[in-house]
Amino acid sequence: MSSPRPRLAVGLGAGIGAAGVLHFVRPEFFDAIVPPWLPPSQRFWTLISGVAELVVGVMLFVPRWRRSGAIALFVLLVAVYPANLYMTWDWRDRPTGERVVSWVRLPLQFVLFALARMASGPWRTPAHRG
Repeated sequence: MSSPRPRLAVGLGAGIGAAGVLHFVRPEFFDAIVPPWLPPSQRFWTLISGVAELVVGVMLFVPRWRRSGAIALFVLLVAVYPANLYMTWDWRDRPTGERVVSWVRLPLQFVLFALARMASGPWRTPAHRG
C-alpha cells in the first residue's frame, strides 16, 4: 500500500466500522439523533445504519471492493446528514459543550465527504478512458 489512497480507505473503513459497532453497543445515543417522525422507528434506522456502516467498512478493507466502498461511504454520509442536522436542532437547549459537539459534526461531515471522494479514486466518464 504505497499510495495514500488505499491507506485512506483502510482508515475510513476502520472509522466507519467502529461507528457501525457503536450502533449496536450504544443504540440509545443513535436512536436519539434519528428524527422521530421517520417510520417505522428510531431503533430501526439506528440498526439499519449500523449494518450499512459495517458493510461499508468491510468494503473499504477489501482491495477489490474498495472503490465501491468509498462511493458507498459517500452516499451513506449524505444519507445520514439529516440526523446530524436534527441533532443540532434537538440539542439547542443542552449545555454549551454538547451544543458545540452538535455544531462541529455538521462541517466535519463535509471533511468526511471529501475523504470518501478522495478514497474512491479518479472518476472518469467513458469518453475519458483510453
